[in-house]
Amino acid sequence: MNDEAGRGRVQFGACLASLRTCAGLSQRSLAFRLCAVAGITTLTRNEVSRWERGGCIPDPWLPSLAQVLGVPLDDLEREAAHARGEAEPPGCADRAPDTYAQDAMGWLLAHDNRHGGDHVADAAVQVWEAERSRITGEDKQHLAHVAEIGEVAGWLLHDAARFREARATLTQAYTLARLAGDSPLEWFVLDLIAMIDVHTGRAGEAAAIADEMLTGRELPGRVALMARVRRARSLAQAGDRARALAALERATGALQDSIQANEPAFTWWIDTTEVELHTGEALLSLGDPEAALRHLRRSSAGSKGGGRRREFGNVLAELTALVQLGAWQDAEAPLLRLEPILRTVTSSRTRIRLRSTLRAIDRDAPAWLADTAREVAAAG
Repeated sequence: MNDEAGRGRVQFGACLASLRTCAGLSQRSLAFRLCAVAGITTLTRNEVSRWERGGCIPDPWLPSLAQVLGVPLDDLEREAAHARGEAEPPGCADRAPDTYAQDAMGWLLAHDNRHGGDHVADAAVQVWEAERSRITGEDKQHLAHVAEIGEVAGWLLHDAARFREARATLTQAYTLARLAGDSPLEWFVLDLIAMIDVHTGRAGEAAAIADEMLTGRELPGRVALMARVRRARSLAQAGDRARALAALERATGALQDSIQANEPAFTWWIDTTEVELHTGEALLSLGDPEAALRHLRRSSAGSKGGGRRREFGNVLAELTALVQLGAWQDAEAPLLRLEPILRTVTSSRTRIRLRSTLRAIDRDAPAWLADTAREVAAAG
């Protein structure tokens, strides 16, 4: 591979490998998420490896790569064009004027995945308000574009523990998605509203949203799965163990189905790790940390390499269950695993829970573990 084109492919492959590493993904995880976004099941880690070795430039996959890696599509197209020896990426002049906002939100989501939402929530709100002010009529494509920005802004506000603002933003985004006739986006925003209601203890409202999603419509499998998970979490908060566990059992069974072509792109993150986490959290709400721990240990292990902010929440859930059980020896490992995460991740939503868990350690644990907890807290 001594020709100029070969060198270009190798350079592009190295760039792609660097982006994947920064996103905290293995080649296998990237392949899985690309399959979920594209609605297929045939891409493997071997193909990703081939791209990164410079075997070929994955032109058909560039939009999906930009979405999964959280980078602007313009940048990937420019790198690919450079690798081919072209001055400009094809079709660059035809990009829609909304590209800036889409790319900005992609970067903000990528930051949240690695570092949490605290420091980018305000930027997301600024883009959301600017794009909302540009709505002039009933252009459904533009309405959907603005609704998607509102969805991202709402998620980032939630991660920054600004729950009231997050719910208000998502409610407005839901209205725009309905006006645009974008059902998948409408489902996604509804799910996020239910997520906030679960997190803030509004069990009745979360259950009502889940029931609305599941009644009288044909939802794609993983959309219905998450609605059942939200419903299970709300039932657990209300103390209804039997119905909560039944809903979780249905969700877990649905996860075994293969990825279907009609699954919306946003469902790529709905995986075994996510369902294990929510099962464990529901059992914690039901006052059963021993049963919860089995699931939370699996979700904690599965979250490694899937983004530091996600890992933070999963490891902390495992630690919380161990603290409730008084399993002090076992609690040390997840506690120490949190230390490097705390240096770079600022998610107020998760840190609120961390402070509560650390207070319980300081109050109830042996002195050696309480000292370790204080050192970990100081690292963040």
